[in-house]
Amino acid sequence: MIGFLRGVIAEKQPPTVVIDVGGVGYEVEAPMSTFYALPPSGETVQLLTHLVVRDDAHVLYGFLTADERALFRSLIKVTGVGAKMALGVLSGISAEQFSECVRNGETARLTRLPGIGKKTAERLVVEMRDRLNVGEAAASASTGSPAQAPQPADEAFDALVALGYKPREASRMIAATDHRGLDSEEIIRLALKGVAG
Repeated sequence: MIGFLRGVIAEKQPPTVVIDVGGVGYEVEAPMSTFYALPPSGETVQLLTHLVVRDDAHVLYGFLTADERALFRSLIKVTGVGAKMALGVLSGISAEQFSECVRNGETARLTRLPGIGKKTAERLVVEMRDRLNVGEAAASASTGSPAQAPQPADEAFDALVALGYKPREASRMIAATDHRGLDSEEIIRLALKGVAG
């Protein structure tokens, strides 16, 4: 996995930016929020990245902030939401505004985003509300760790979803554990033990 790229901007053509890293040009797709904040061509930039592997291509997505990348990663785990749609969401609304929409159940506002219909907006509110609640619980349990550092409960949630648990089920499993001060491996172990026990 490529976690970030630091290099010189060789070319910019929305939504793609080519970053020259030691003589290798990486094509990176970025949401418009990131794209418009990029320095001019020839300047150095660092982007946090997420690699999506498909049958026909390996696509690198780039973000200026950890919040944007975290939201992108959460969005692509929602049923029926692919990387292109997630990029569209991030291009049309900030991570904070999206969280506000989800918390308040503002499906009408979400349907104004590209590619989001009524059913997809409703699904986003239901599935993302669980994910946001887990993130907030982890943030309140953490003791002054940096904002960009992933929280153990978030990492545990991602791992449980990767293991095949539905987001709502993974949230319940984590909520049922006393995970304060534990690392992600311990939270996963406790969550799985709760299911087996």
